[in-house]
Amino acid sequence: MRCPTLAELPPQPDKTGWPWTQDSSQLPEAMANGSSWPKISIVTPSYNQGKFIEETIRSVLLQGYPNLEYFVIDGGSSDNSVEIIKKYEKWLTYWVSEPDKGQANAINKGLERATGEIAAYLNSDDLYLPGVLKHIAQTYRKTGFDVFVGKRKSKLLCRPRMFVYPFTFEEKCRYELPQECVFWNHTKYKSLRFNERFHFCLDIWWFGQIYSGAQVVHSSKEIGFFREHEQSKSSRLQELAKTEIQQIVAELLPSADPVSDEAKEKIVSAYKQASLLAFGSHLLMPWKDSLFQYHHPAYFKETKTGGNHS
Repeated sequence: MRCPTLAELPPQPDKTGWPWTQDSSQLPEAMANGSSWPKISIVTPSYNQGKFIEETIRSVLLQGYPNLEYFVIDGGSSDNSVEIIKKYEKWLTYWVSEPDKGQANAINKGLERATGEIAAYLNSDDLYLPGVLKHIAQTYRKTGFDVFVGKRKSKLLCRPRMFVYPFTFEEKCRYELPQECVFWNHTKYKSLRFNERFHFCLDIWWFGQIYSGAQVVHSSKEIGFFREHEQSKSSRLQELAKTEIQQIVAELLPSADPVSDEAKEKIVSAYKQASLLAFGSHLLMPWKDSLFQYHHPAYFKETKTGGNHS
């Protein structure tokens, strides 16, 4: 599906800015070198997020991208979510509103239908920033990444780090991946599913699966906006998060060999060097985005790119 234009979407006269009165430029049918744009599949799981979901949907649809699949999987909301979703259903690849087993189950429903080369999920209270799918696609064609990590839009006045700190699998993982800014090679991981036993740290479990032996690319470009509010899971369930992280590490370690200190130091050293170069490049050409790439050592004793681990 080609993304609709701003004029095609339902008007919002009481709102301004992105993604209400602004959109991304419509991209040509083919990339600059004549190749096709890779199909990108996005899944939005939702439950009673009527206050935010319209902004989320519009931030996906207004990317100007010519080859998009978009799935909205609602868990049987009792608020106005379904009414909002129906306003945009002609531009959705698929949507449903029915009781489910939680967020991971909703994401899996979308992934089961996804046929894109690249995939991601975007929660129904978060946003993509303008023009990010173009950047994802161009980076994929350039690098063939397994995992892409962009930056979260910062509210700070000072400039944040050039790249997100790299994730490495170890017993005490330093986890800073911004979920709404991560995409992956769906062709490689299309048989893998989210673990439906985890309701808070499902993204940590997922990244723990796909990082083994992965070609990882970080970008200095801001990709998404994470909304913090009183009803968000991140605000309400901190204790559950700690418990689930312990469970995830305990489950993965018996079948995995944690990254060695030497390998981790090599990745961190490359990250620091790339950050310095990117900062220098930004001073000279502030409009240009930089990339940092590394190969994460394989740690699973058996390959984990297939099977349903729910």
